[in-house]
Amino acid sequence: MSTLHTGDWWYCLKHMRVEQGAGCPNRERMGPYEDEATAARALAIAAERNEEWEDEEDR
Repeated sequence: MSTLHTGDWWYCLKHMRVEQGAGCPNRERMGPYEDEATAARALAIAAERNEEWEDEEDR
């Protein structure tokens, strides 16, 4: 039986891939995320947030 891990997914900036659990040092990755699909979108999520913040600053 496998154990369900939540909040345990990361996006590694060094290797440009999703990792689960222990992996590269946290300074080299983004997260944690609730699931693999969200971790895979880490760069897109960061870009979206940056754009939202820039829009707010412009107001």
